[in-house]
Amino acid sequence: MSIYDFSFEAKGMNGQVQSLKDYKGQVVMIVNTASKCGFTYQYEDLQKLYNRYKDEGFIILGFPSNHFDNQEPGNNDEIKSFCKVNYGVTFPLFEKLKVRDEGAHPLFQYLTRVKPFKGFNPFHPTTKLLKSLIDEKVPHYMLGDSIKWNFTKFILDRNGNVIHRFEATTDTINMEKDIERLL
Repeated sequence: MSIYDFSFEAKGMNGQVQSLKDYKGQVVMIVNTASKCGFTYQYEDLQKLYNRYKDEGFIILGFPSNHFDNQEPGNNDEIKSFCKVNYGVTFPLFEKLKVRDEGAHPLFQYLTRVKPFKGFNPFHPTTKLLKSLIDEKVPHYMLGDSIKWNFTKFILDRNGNVIHRFEATTDTINMEKDIERLL
């Protein structure tokens, strides 16, 4: 089943409702983001990937969320400005939304159902720290297949099929070969 079989919509940072069907035919990365996270540096690599492959039909869709340890407290204008000024982000950003638990946006409910959590990258230098933070503060986050932390990335093929799920502990650059294969 494809993401385009559903009528997922989200509001862009400009407040306009955007249908995800508008991205049909492109390789899409969907990522939940935060501006005050230990993984925020990934914005820089996300922008590099976007710049490198956008002319080949690759798009990144960023969905800020304040779900994890209050790491995205800003309003939409502050988020957009932060991303532009600090990381030169030009890929589409959407209004802040919920990505897990009650009230999670249907898009993220779908993504996590189709691509369940398989664990964090055990070789990433921050995996132990992230896992202990979650275990200490929000151990229930490890239950089920929902989003575990900021910068969880889903890659969809040109037909909207969810092909890959990468957790925050997978650096963006390590997904490049998977993206190239889909392009």
